[in-house]
Amino acid sequence: MIEQFAEGFGMAMRLDTMAMMCIGLFGGMLVGSLPGFTTLMAMAILLPISFFLEPIVGIPFLLGIYKGGIFGGSVPAILLSMPGTGAAVATSRDGYKLTQKGKSRKALDMALFSSVFGDTCSDIFTIMMIFPIAFLVMQFGPPELFAVLLMSLIIIAATSAANPLKSLIMMALGLWLSFIGTDPLGGAERFTFGLFDLKSGIPLLPMLIGLFALPEVASVVIRNDKARKLSALVGERLSLGEFRRCLKTICRSTVIGTMIGIVPGLGQIVAAMMGYSAAKNASDHPETFGEGEIEGVAAAEAANNAVNGPTMVPLLTLGIPGDNVTAILLGAFVAQGLRPGPQLFEEQGATVFAILVAMVIANLLFLVIGYLSVPFFSRLVTIKTSILIPMVIMFAFAGTYVYRSDPVDLLMLVAFGVFGIIAKAAKFDVMPLVMGFILGPSMEYAFGQTMAMSNGNALAFFATERIGALAVLIAAPIIGALLWRRLYGIPRTH
Repeated sequence: MIEQFAEGFGMAMRLDTMAMMCIGLFGGMLVGSLPGFTTLMAMAILLPISFFLEPIVGIPFLLGIYKGGIFGGSVPAILLSMPGTGAAVATSRDGYKLTQKGKSRKALDMALFSSVFGDTCSDIFTIMMIFPIAFLVMQFGPPELFAVLLMSLIIIAATSAANPLKSLIMMALGLWLSFIGTDPLGGAERFTFGLFDLKSGIPLLPMLIGLFALPEVASVVIRNDKARKLSALVGERLSLGEFRRCLKTICRSTVIGTMIGIVPGLGQIVAAMMGYSAAKNASDHPETFGEGEIEGVAAAEAANNAVNGPTMVPLLTLGIPGDNVTAILLGAFVAQGLRPGPQLFEEQGATVFAILVAMVIANLLFLVIGYLSVPFFSRLVTIKTSILIPMVIMFAFAGTYVYRSDPVDLLMLVAFGVFGIIAKAAKFDVMPLVMGFILGPSMEYAFGQTMAMSNGNALAFFATERIGALAVLIAAPIIGALLWRRLYGIPRTH
């Protein structure tokens, strides 16, 4: 393992890797700074660029977009009270009040420093924990793997933005879509309706871009945002004393965000709201929260950025995306020939270490780029969406087509885009559908292997004590999160 870490560290220090991380960070901050243009949209549209790069360059590029976009959403949240991303909703509570008091620069500095602190600490935790967890996962057989995947889907349904019934409907639809194509065990064709293009199944990339990017575009068009009055970036910079005063809150939120990130399906918004609520409840002056308390900005931003690293734990060890963004990252891994799971650590251990080390390096670059470019990003919030929408649509279609050069993928993109728009209008969360589609083949294969090993005896799923232990380990954090959400009124959203 030491040799793999040393090799991975050297790979992460390549100049082209760091250059693409810088581009990704800048692009993520840029998109996040535009109200209505989410990190998810940026990831979905720019995903095809990573296909033309080596894994050690393409994946860090996407991670840069991920990290930069989450912070970028705090810019319009603080300056306009219009969160650029859902993760910045809690930030806008005190951030905009600080802007009205002439302290916008201080609020943005706190958002940047607490974001970097929370993200870096959670990334280090991820590096320390991921290989012990991967070693544990390597001991799993088909019954344990099936149990983990099934419980992950249950967790995602329970924590989804939609009500449980809607989530289960979408999850069932996602599982059905994953069955289209050729049976991985028997080789029989299923649900192809005689269409040759469906024999290999539904391609993941058009689905991701269609479900995540196009509905976001439609949402911006429907809102028809008018010109916005920009509050000037004024006030003193954050002082060291103010940061120290908030350090306890930042550490608390970092721990909360890290724990939330490990549980699939919760995400940045839940972490930000939990971190904010915890800071308010622990404060000696809770009445100042919501009135321009800089500690509120620190709590929200540290928590939502601390989610970023731990979401890679279920993704890399089990192939389970922790949220919508890591679902897109999974698509990038698969396209690069890196199938997340226990075998990935045996076959590509150095590459995994390189990606994890790159996450930490990206935070240092993030600090420098963010500190120097905040004045620039603060001017982007007034750009007309009528200029940006055609470019976004063009990138969506071009990125979809260039991957396989198959016109059918464009039809898939449009079909899933229309479905995503309808689902969003009907308040159905597409996250369970995507998770069901991604995890369906692995679940089916594990189920088939278990039944074959036991000669068709379904009791084989309960014949090992490890399944009971896994149930407890997975159920405990989700029950805790749901109880916290009920106690403190955390919104059911992503």
